[in-house]
Amino acid sequence: MKKYVVLAGILLVTAASFGQKKEIKKAERALKNSDVAEAIGYINEAEATIASADADMKTDFYVLKGQIYLADAGNNGFEKMKQSADAFKKAMEMDADNKDAQIGVQQLRAALVNSAVTDQRAKNYDLATEKLYTSYTVANEELDLYNAAESAILAKDYDTALKHYEKLLELDYTGITKEWIATDLESGEIVTFADEAARTTGMLSGKYTNPDERMAASVKGDILKNIAIIYTSKGEKDKAMKVMADARKENPDDVSLMRAEADMAYQNNDMQTYNMLMDKIIATDPTNAELRYNLGVGFAKNGEEDKAIEQYKKALELDPDYAAAQINIAATMLGQEGAIVEEMNNLGTSSADNKRYDVLKQKRKDLYLEVIPYLESAVKLRPDNIELVRTLMNIYSQTSQDAKFKEMKAKLAEMEGGQ
Repeated sequence: MKKYVVLAGILLVTAASFGQKKEIKKAERALKNSDVAEAIGYINEAEATIASADADMKTDFYVLKGQIYLADAGNNGFEKMKQSADAFKKAMEMDADNKDAQIGVQQLRAALVNSAVTDQRAKNYDLATEKLYTSYTVANEELDLYNAAESAILAKDYDTALKHYEKLLELDYTGITKEWIATDLESGEIVTFADEAARTTGMLSGKYTNPDERMAASVKGDILKNIAIIYTSKGEKDKAMKVMADARKENPDDVSLMRAEADMAYQNNDMQTYNMLMDKIIATDPTNAELRYNLGVGFAKNGEEDKAIEQYKKALELDPDYAAAQINIAATMLGQEGAIVEEMNNLGTSSADNKRYDVLKQKRKDLYLEVIPYLESAVKLRPDNIELVRTLMNIYSQTSQDAKFKEMKAKLAEMEGGQ
């Protein structure tokens, strides 16, 4: 009798396994026929008894479930994508070398990332953050976690961003990877491809030239900078300073970390430290116009207008079309106008006062004439900037340049009429 009992038990298990396999095959066939609804029905039937299946069948089941729910998700079905992610994770836990599971994970990752990009374009940053994080949990790609943190910043969800950034630090993530690049023949810009195969395909199109490889720059400085900014915004400046101090101690010559520390100093209004660090950073890249411009901004914020203008001019020497530097030179110089006008208004009517008034009037005119070239260049580079046009029009009026005044007045009227 005992033998019959045992045999009956074995037969029951075998029958159950046969049923599971049958439902899985039906689900697989329905998916191949693009009948996703029917495939879901069969896979749900199989799931009711999958706990008793062997490891191989469980792996096959979860791979297929992941494929079915990914197919059902389409481009935006996030809830279905999450179900797919859960299934693929279980499959990978059982057999990390399963090729179908690996392919499914990459397909799911592509779907999640592409859907997140669509959300970001629609400014739906919270949902994009969740999709990117889901992709990280299933594909284990640290880039997705980094992008989730960046998206959380855009969503102003600083607690989530901080959690992701701190995990990236724990993982020692730098973002330094090989990039496959080529030059776009039409625009002349360098284009980065997803991988070497994608670049090869691009080269075959005839649209690109100069294929090359390079290493992407480290993003660790950006991670630390954002952590420090978040801590600072939460009023936890000591934590922010410790994060940066520890990082700089480990990597004293890392320029990205220097820039992150400089940004933190700027946020904390510590302009002395900011300017000192910017000097060090410029020494590592003396032909970088942006660095000169940023140092100028630091000097201006510190009330050192002459040093600010000096740095803006150095930025223009490196890049004559740097519109922001031209605008800031003009704005900084025009900042002197207030004191001149105030003194003019406070003068009396004596002979000495009248003479002083004429001196100040000429000084103001000379200031305008010195500013005009910078404003003219800025207007050429930013022709749609209505405030630049208005300022230049007013200065032409003050310096009696009637023809140019009328030209700017007409341009301003046209811009205001189009609003």
